Amino acid sequence: MACDNDTRRRTGAAGEELAARYLQECGHTILDRNWRAGHLEIDIVTVAGDGIHFVEVKSRTYPAETVPQASVNLRKQRRIAAAARRWLAEKGEREMECRFDIVSVVFRDGTYDIDYLPEAYLPIMI
Repeated sequence: MACDNDTRRRTGAAGEELAARYLQECGHTILDRNWRAGHLEIDIVTVAGDGIHFVEVKSRTYPAETVPQASVNLRKQRRIAAAARRWLAEKGEREMECRFDIVSVVFRDGTYDIDYLPEAYLPIMI
């Protein structure tokens, strides 16, 4: 089982690295990566011309049972929104629009596909 966890961690780290590079190529500036506050976490925080982006990265190896972004369910969205509120409070950012994006990375036979979903969801603040 440890091997599966190690493989999952390596896949996730590789996916996050590719996602960060992709976002930079799209004109984003990385503000934070793997930001944590207690049990809250944000994979990547960027700034672009349209605001601050809180980016969840999901990586899978082909064949996957579902598309990676399907795992960003309502519960996960709420946790990311809570983390974003904490990040904003810590950084003192208040004037910019906030966007919640997903980047999915699927590895297959030594290659990969990236699917960037800007404004993938609007967080429910409950």
